[in-house]
Amino acid sequence: MDRRKFLALSSFGMANLALCDQFSLVKALTISGSSKYNIVILGDLHYDTEPDSVYHSKYVDPNEKSNKLHRSEFVRNGEMWRKRCPDLLKRASRLIDSDTKFVLQMGDIIQGDCGDPDIHKKMLSDAIEVVKSQVTDKLPFVTVVGNHDIRGTQAKEAYHEFMPAVMSSELGQPVTNTSFCFNVGDDVFIVIDFNDPEPALFDEMLEKTKNARHTFIVSHGTVFPSVGGYPTWYLFGGRKSPANPEMSKHFLTEFAKRNAIVLAGHTHLTELFDWYGYGGHITQMTMNSVWGRPGNGEYKVLCDDPKKYGPFSEKDAKYKDLFTPYIPDLKRYNVSAAAGSYKLNISAKTITVDFYAGCSEKRSHQFKLR
Repeated sequence: MDRRKFLALSSFGMANLALCDQFSLVKALTISGSSKYNIVILGDLHYDTEPDSVYHSKYVDPNEKSNKLHRSEFVRNGEMWRKRCPDLLKRASRLIDSDTKFVLQMGDIIQGDCGDPDIHKKMLSDAIEVVKSQVTDKLPFVTVVGNHDIRGTQAKEAYHEFMPAVMSSELGQPVTNTSFCFNVGDDVFIVIDFNDPEPALFDEMLEKTKNARHTFIVSHGTVFPSVGGYPTWYLFGGRKSPANPEMSKHFLTEFAKRNAIVLAGHTHLTELFDWYGYGGHITQMTMNSVWGRPGNGEYKVLCDDPKKYGPFSEKDAKYKDLFTPYIPDLKRYNVSAAAGSYKLNISAKTITVDFYAGCSEKRSHQFKLR
């Protein structure tokens, strides 16, 4: 793809999407046709390639444990990006139809760990090129910042310099932050940086979009404690910054008031969490496109019981008290380790997600969100 063309403003975005940032809300433009539309979604991708020297030649980690873990991830990524992930992207491309408005990716678009900010930017650029060329075609592409997207030497600075300009191009309006929001017709998509959350900005975006028909919170990390490893690594949960239970409750309350739908990644799981609490309703759908093992290409339910929501492993059992308070108001809970692509179908009365495990031509499961 010609880079000048890639960075040019998206005429589709100008015609069909309106965007709000920390300074103002641009009035939503009406999508031509009906209020029924869909979005194709990819979970974490951890884009990488073989040999690992392409992106990781300058990677150095003095911590032996993390160095070993990260290098094992390079091997995993290289292996899955030989064939499985390209096949997954091809399957996702066939989900696009005349009612598809944009393609959304749930963060960790890259592995990171480059050891150099310029290489990090190249990895981001290459990953977007792959998704744009293989999936999105002329549709806008939106991504939310994940923890791997800012992992490595000066990686956060590199992402913040690179990605807002790309999102501005894709959406056809200025994006100046890793948290931003935009409208599709009467619906709002509030994209939040869960690595470095900005409560005042989140509150402002919620206030300015309070009249939305449907509210979608787009976050790489979940807003409830996660069963997918590192249970405290959720919004204001404390994995990378001090836990702030008051702030967590504040935003869960605000999301519940809006009957919000949370779209998340991070956990490498396909998970539905349907919760009625704090005076409202929050549905959280977590999506995964890390096809790390062949078996992840099949949809196999690990748990389909809200009463069993809690840590998966014995080592995480000490975090059980994080999960317990949410169980009484949890009405549906379904989780699988499957990876694949997703189609979010939105109308005035119903919202569903069609899931295609691996590169399956046949729909593996449909989740009814509303």
